[in-house]
Amino acid sequence: MKASIMEFPVSKASAKRSRTKRWLVHYPRALPAGIFVLVAAITILSIFAIERSEAQRATAQLHSRTTAIASALERRANASSAYLRAGAALLASLEVVEAGRFRRFVSELRLDADYRGAEGIGWAQVVRPSQIGAFNELLAATAPLPAQLYPVPSGQQPYSVPVTYLQPDTERNRRALGFDMYSESVRRAAMDEAERSARPTASGKVVLRQEGSGEEPGFLIYMPVFEAVGGGRQLRGFIYSPFNANDFLSSALELEDAGSYGVSLYSGSADEANLLARTYSQVEQERQRHTETVNIANAPFVLQVSQANPDVLSGLSMATIIFGLLVASLLMLVVRMLTQQAIEDEASIHWFAEQASIRNSLTRELNHRVKNTLANVLSIIALTRRRADDVTSFADGLDGRIRALSATHDLLTKSDWGTTPIRSVVSAELLPYEQGTEHVVEIEGPDIALAPNDALSLGLAMHELATNAAKYGALSQTGGKVEISWTLLDDDLVKVTWKESGGPPVAPDRGRGFGTDLIERIVANELRNPVKLDFDPAGVRCELTIPVRQPSEFAMRANKAEMRSAKPED
Repeated sequence: MKASIMEFPVSKASAKRSRTKRWLVHYPRALPAGIFVLVAAITILSIFAIERSEAQRATAQLHSRTTAIASALERRANASSAYLRAGAALLASLEVVEAGRFRRFVSELRLDADYRGAEGIGWAQVVRPSQIGAFNELLAATAPLPAQLYPVPSGQQPYSVPVTYLQPDTERNRRALGFDMYSESVRRAAMDEAERSARPTASGKVVLRQEGSGEEPGFLIYMPVFEAVGGGRQLRGFIYSPFNANDFLSSALELEDAGSYGVSLYSGSADEANLLARTYSQVEQERQRHTETVNIANAPFVLQVSQANPDVLSGLSMATIIFGLLVASLLMLVVRMLTQQAIEDEASIHWFAEQASIRNSLTRELNHRVKNTLANVLSIIALTRRRADDVTSFADGLDGRIRALSATHDLLTKSDWGTTPIRSVVSAELLPYEQGTEHVVEIEGPDIALAPNDALSLGLAMHELATNAAKYGALSQTGGKVEISWTLLDDDLVKVTWKESGGPPVAPDRGRGFGTDLIERIVANELRNPVKLDFDPAGVRCELTIPVRQPSEFAMRANKAEMRSAKPED
């Protein structure tokens, strides 16, 4: 019971190994290629997962960076709004906003880095149609260059809001003095909203008057200033800050660096027509883009942060590709080596199995041959004993016939018990007589090979005829001649002819001897064809009809290397 329990897992493991080996043998090229493809597929999936993870990480970083930049923009706008609120409170308390006092107010603000990105702080008072002349006189007295209200009101608007003062006093800012901001729709909408909400309000996309003939976009933040009139309040003007959009965005990015990201700022909606500023040239393709709405001074702005599509895979993906290719190549090489070994093992197993089959067949064949030989020997002994007069003649006759069988056996052994040429059998039996000079032995015929049993029978017949000729016939005296020839009767039969001449005359009344009985009984029986034996006075003539059979050929020394090279197809 214990032995059977232990044998089960062993046999199961052996069966598993056998199945694996069959796969290796049957698919010697497909299996390594399949493993390579499998590892390559796993590598591709890994790269896909890595790139997807990298994309998710990049998306999270992009969202985080967008939020940080939006916060920086809002901080810049809130700082400007705070200054404008303070200025509005001061200007509302003054009866007259004089140029000198406004200049001192701006200088005392000591604008720090939080106000960077703005062109400065300006004052734009409300000028009604009846006050245009007085306003032009004010500009003439306070402006460093000649200026007046422009464009001239058409009479369709209730009042004008021209730039009255703008600090710091720079060449750019002087270009804006006298410009009626209320005459332009975008600025007018922002001022109306600021008056309604009484809060700092940013305009949409405009081109500042400071740009002159330039086209760089910008925007303005307006803070209304009111004065008390009869228990109510009346709009007095606006304290405002003009912003160049590129400068404003750059100042905000000093607080939160954009790094490798591209940043775009839009007024209202993310359309190219509303683009205010961009920190990089727009690329044709972008890997990721995140958009967020930013509230700048009571007005919606759109911030868009994007990252260009990379030309190559990430470093981790490249390392995965290299590692995957190395692993796939190594596995394919190992499997190929295992496949080769399995094929060689399979060829060796087939070779050993075939050799075992050959040995078994040869053993059976040898048993059959031995039985036939022993039967022939017994027949020879029986005939020799009946014909012998004494022990010496019995021993001599038996010795010669056994030697004839031995000589033919030697030929069969050299041919691995395959087919044996007729010429070899005849020459082996007549060798002692061919070397003499007193008589002639002629052997002639085509190359025809006989099966082992038939070769033994022919050898025995040649021995008896040669012995008889040496005692009584052509080989017994000088000048005798023996001719042995053979011809094919058809594909399956060959006729062997023995013909003697030049010897003593053959007595017509001679009795039957042992050779006659041996040839006509044993040889004819083995050849399964009658033997024609003619005792002509001129010389003995014998004709044997022998079948040409194709025996089984046994590869005793098969070429193992050739068998190994016989690989199965994929």
